[in-house]
Amino acid sequence: MKKNIMIIHGGGPTTVINASLYGILSEGKKSSEVNKIYAAKNGTGGLLAENILDLTEVREEELAKLLTSPGSAIGTSRDPLKEEDYERMVAILQKYQIDYVLLNGGNGTMDTCGKLHHKCLELAVPISIIGVPKTMDNDIFITDHSPGYGSAARYMAQSVKEVCCDVKGMPIHVVIIETSGRNAGWVAAASALSDEEGIYTPDFIYLPEVVFDEAKFLQDVKDKLKEKKGIVIVASEGLRDEKNQPLVKPNNATGRSSYFGHVGVYLENLIVQNLGYKTRAEKPGLLARASIAMQSSVDREEAILAGKKAVEAVLAGETGKMVAFRRIVGEVYQIETFLVAIEEVMLYEKKLPPHFINAEQNGVTPAFIEWCRPLIGEPLPEMISFN
Repeated sequence: MKKNIMIIHGGGPTTVINASLYGILSEGKKSSEVNKIYAAKNGTGGLLAENILDLTEVREEELAKLLTSPGSAIGTSRDPLKEEDYERMVAILQKYQIDYVLLNGGNGTMDTCGKLHHKCLELAVPISIIGVPKTMDNDIFITDHSPGYGSAARYMAQSVKEVCCDVKGMPIHVVIIETSGRNAGWVAAASALSDEEGIYTPDFIYLPEVVFDEAKFLQDVKDKLKEKKGIVIVASEGLRDEKNQPLVKPNNATGRSSYFGHVGVYLENLIVQNLGYKTRAEKPGLLARASIAMQSSVDREEAILAGKKAVEAVLAGETGKMVAFRRIVGEVYQIETFLVAIEEVMLYEKKLPPHFINAEQNGVTPAFIEWCRPLIGEPLPEMISFN
């Protein structure tokens, strides 16, 4: 008997989450073992409301548009779930005769994936559950990196390069660029790839893995202003003090869904009030996860691959696992996929390791740049200045 697939998106979208959706749909549609491919509209909340999309007959020319569409084409959510919700989800999946569930998301979604898997086991319901990784923050455990990060890294590297070029042409202020990264500084770190020659690159990068020292920060800026009049600083939104408290209190926090205050503005005020130097803060925010123009081709192809491998996994009888990447050692960048037990990635966060952070703790090392370089795809456009 042919099988039915249910796709669920969870958490914040990325530039390539729809590429994984494309991979799932293209692999599922070509399989003689698959009957229907459904999607929960707007995540787990949509499933619980039985708001179901049938994507089985979507034409190929329409599916191809997924590769150039940001956001989630089926809708995503951050719905808080209770224990009883998982039993209801299993009942609804049975009602729609679902055999396979593919959850595409980050840490929170992998937690949901694991709990749904365990509930199916508890109820002795033969539904296979596989996680498909997705996060611009790159903080999912075990996997070398996650689909969504390469594009966010490319966006950040290119945007910071452009700002550095602007500041070089009019060196009259300090510019602070705030990035996403609640507990892990992967996105902020990627700004170091803006220009490996060191001309159009940030002067400092501050990461949440490092305790923020206000006095050292101000001294860093003061010393740099003796060398140049225009400075670019990149800072993660999740910077914390010596008491492990956010520099700026979240303005909306419900469980894991925290909206941090404006760290960039906080740092701007520190400089203005203590050093008396003109400063401005910039915050790309959603732009960094929604820019198709800055989509990494490597990221897109790996996202497609993750979706396809998830379908292959359930058709092969796998369940309770997540698709992950590891690098193949060699001169040319290559990855291979493997399956990791879902229990190993449920809400475990991967942070920058110490060897990726410089000795001054205000930047990254060449090891990080070498690691990250292939993920952003083609080389960034070259720039020139006579100033």
